[in-house]
Amino acid sequence: MEEARTVSQVNLYIKNMFAREYALKDIVVKGEVSGCKYHSSGHIYFTIKDSTSQLSCVMFASMRQGLLFKMGEGDGVIVQGSISVYERDGRYQLYARKILKDGGGRLYEEYEKMKKRLLAEGLFDAGRKKKIPAYVKSIGVVTAREGAVIHDICNVAKRRNPYVQIYLYPAKVQGKGAEDTIIKGIKYFEGTDVDTVIIGRGGGSIEDLWAFNSEKLARAVFACTKPVISAVGHETDVTIADFAADLRAPTPSAAAELAVYPYKEVEAAIREAAYSLKWQINNILKIKRLELEQYQAALNNLSPKDLLQQKRLYVADCEDRLVLLMEQKLAALRHQLALYAEGLKGLSPLYKLNGGYSYVEGSSGKGVTSVEDIKEGQGLVLYFKDGQAEVTVNKCRKNS
Repeated sequence: MEEARTVSQVNLYIKNMFAREYALKDIVVKGEVSGCKYHSSGHIYFTIKDSTSQLSCVMFASMRQGLLFKMGEGDGVIVQGSISVYERDGRYQLYARKILKDGGGRLYEEYEKMKKRLLAEGLFDAGRKKKIPAYVKSIGVVTAREGAVIHDICNVAKRRNPYVQIYLYPAKVQGKGAEDTIIKGIKYFEGTDVDTVIIGRGGGSIEDLWAFNSEKLARAVFACTKPVISAVGHETDVTIADFAADLRAPTPSAAAELAVYPYKEVEAAIREAAYSLKWQINNILKIKRLELEQYQAALNNLSPKDLLQQKRLYVADCEDRLVLLMEQKLAALRHQLALYAEGLKGLSPLYKLNGGYSYVEGSSGKGVTSVEDIKEGQGLVLYFKDGQAEVTVNKCRKNS
């Protein structure tokens, strides 16, 4: 009996056999989707089957950027990838790199070629896109007259701002000539005063959405003088018009959300801004008033008028002080003069005359101070306080 091999060895050997098979490295398989599961990790696990057989498949999260639709039970798909063995479970499966809806493969290739060409021309450049007005008054919508799109847009717009006007240009959004009517709608609104144009429709297959993958429509969107929002299909649907538009919305309802500003929120923001502005203005005025008072005080200190007033007050004060000093000086001199006057009283002949004394003057006009200065028979003049008398000396007698 040959040596037994482990299960892991066998599975690894089979895996290597699959790896050496060139045809399994890049294979395209078509079938019907069954048991599709979107895992929380981002991976997609599903099975494709036909009338007699089935094949397990997985698409890892890193490959999902190439998936342009949401797979569902019973969808016909074309899967491109490689087949290998999952060693742990000992089963082989198709590792998907690209998934297309069956029948859309040719259109998808055309879509990719067109996207690369227009991208190279600069139709998708972010720097050329126009800004969507923040506060629109009216919006032009190019879509089907009947259907959920226009109703969804109107409902969202009315809820956010009932004053915004919505104008509809009814257009074909699917089938032959659809892109022409959409272009006519865009050009129609260019001649009006609408602020923004929304083009869109509901979801569908790549064939259903093909009108929005038209090169002619992409160029019309790019050349439009009004800002254009593209809202085509569901969130996973991406069209050439989405790339050419100034803004892509995942759904028509989202387009209305992006285009119409919330009136009540803006009104509240304006009130808040007005309150804040008023507070700031009052605060600035208070600061400026304080600064003005400080400048006024500084100006008053430096003002010639104020300086002159100060000098006048100083001169007046000096005048008062001078008058006071003069009065004090005069009072002191008067007192001194009174003292001198009192001292002169004892020397004044007139003062002595007032006391009952008299002044004797000889014939020569000189005062007589001694009995030796007179002779008998000599004439004298006696001065009294109230007059004078001429007398003759009869007799002289000297004290012993």
